[in-house]
Amino acid sequence: MDIIVCIKQVLDHDIPPRDFKVDEEKRAVVPPANVPPIISNFDEYAIEEAITLKEANGGKITLLTVGDESSRDSLKKCLAMGCDEAILLNDSAFEGSDSFGIARILAGAIKKIGSFDIILCGRLSSDWSFGTTALALAEALDLPSVSQLQKLEANGDTLRCERVLEDGEEIVEVSMPCLLTASNEINTPRLPSVKGILMASRKQIPVWGAGDIGVDTSQVGAGAATLELTKLYKPDYSTLCEFIEADSLEEAAEKLATRLREDKII
Repeated sequence: MDIIVCIKQVLDHDIPPRDFKVDEEKRAVVPPANVPPIISNFDEYAIEEAITLKEANGGKITLLTVGDESSRDSLKKCLAMGCDEAILLNDSAFEGSDSFGIARILAGAIKKIGSFDIILCGRLSSDWSFGTTALALAEALDLPSVSQLQKLEANGDTLRCERVLEDGEEIVEVSMPCLLTASNEINTPRLPSVKGILMASRKQIPVWGAGDIGVDTSQVGAGAATLELTKLYKPDYSTLCEFIEADSLEEAAEKLATRLREDKII
């Protein structure tokens, strides 16, 4: 069973609020010093599920990520967990791509890889939480997809998928090849072993650019983005408290109502 796992490297979501900074002019989060990025948490569940499937059915796991050179660390961690190969998709033309642009880049890389049985992704990223890239990727590759899996069982050429809904659960069967997104209920990601870390440190990670995967650069990058970010800022949670003094509850209620009307709250 050949599996492709698409991951994303994000800022550590456990960054203390005091260290979280935003450049409002550039509309970008400022990475804090000495805090390395991490794998998006839902992607770790996808990685673990891929490894579990490989252990039960054999095959190969190939990792893909769109990012800069720092993304190698996340790929190395996945290799240490038990994945087989990793490819970094890095090109200046990719910078500023939105979810649909990222999906086009991943689709180009997957077409170059060739045959596969399953593509696994996290249900959404832990930074922006849009949850659109995986489904856009399925559309780009014309694949059936099942999202938000909490249980997965292989049965010959089909997969039995139990997915999470807002008001319950749903069980569907899907034929391979297909794309699946994993939710956090599906498993518990393992930690890399010492042996795995040593093996991953010796692994070569090739870099593919736009020319390598046949991607039209006019369809990716900031110029092709359909989402426009107009403002990015840290919300102000400061509050002011004013005490209303009165000789009775009735008087206090009357003063409160008057103040609320003055402030046009009621």
